[in-house]
Order: sequence, then structure tokens, then C-alpha cells
Amino acid sequence: MADIKAIVKLQILGGAASPANVGTALGPQGINMMDFCKAFNAQTAQKKGETVPVIVTILKNRTFTFVLKTAPTSELIKKKLNLKKGSGRPNTEKLGMLKQSDLEEIAKIKMPDLNAIDIDAAKKVVAGTARSMGVEIGD
Repeated sequence: MADIKAIVKLQILGGAASPANVGTALGPQGINMMDFCKAFNAQTAQKKGETVPVIVTILKNRTFTFVLKTAPTSELIKKKLNLKKGSGRPNTEKLGMLKQSDLEEIAKIKMPDLNAIDIDAAKKVVAGTARSMGVEIGD
């Protein structure tokens, strides 16, 4: 097996990869972008409209593998509270409140990708992201 040439991290809308939006990251690595786009779009067809983080491992023989991650925590919070974007001034401008049950639901979704030992630690990570977006945490 060939050695790893590069590891590229991208965030692409599910089912919407095209050479236009991945070309600047993958083009210099010399892989066939259409092959990547077809494979990515096939695996993310059910996630249309969602941001999907992906880690692409490119080998020296120009083959590649990729791993899909869960949606960004901020996206999950915005979706839960029907927000367009986070607060520009999170300390003074509050946009909404997440209940503990909402926090736990998001933490369970994010658990595979978080560096957390249990659900309580994952909830703290999600709560931190929420606070930095101007979202309060309720009981």
C-alpha cells in the first residue's frame, strides 16, 4: 500500500459536492475530483442541505479514502432553535435557550466525533458551543 500524501479536511453540503467547490482543496493533490464527488454525493444523498465534515486521506498513488463526520455542533444548535446564525455579541445578545433535554440530544448525535469520555462531558462541550453562539442553557 502506498504512503499517505495528504490529509484534507473539508465541509461540504450533503449531496452537493462538485469540482467547483472541492477543486481548490483536492485539485493540487492530483486525485480525480469527479470520482470523489460521485462517491461523496452517493453517501450523503440523505443529508441534502446539511453541512457534512469529511476527512479525505490521499495516497501517493493518487487514490483516496474519506470518512464522514457528524454535522458541526453549531449547525445542530441552529437547526434545533431555528436560527439563521449565531449572535455577533454572545455575551449581551441572547438568541434563545436550549433545554437540558435538547443539550443531551445534540450531545448524543455528536458523541462519536467528540473527545469526551461520557455523555456529561459531551453535554459540556455542546453547552460551550451554545454559549459562544449567544444561546443560553436552561434546566
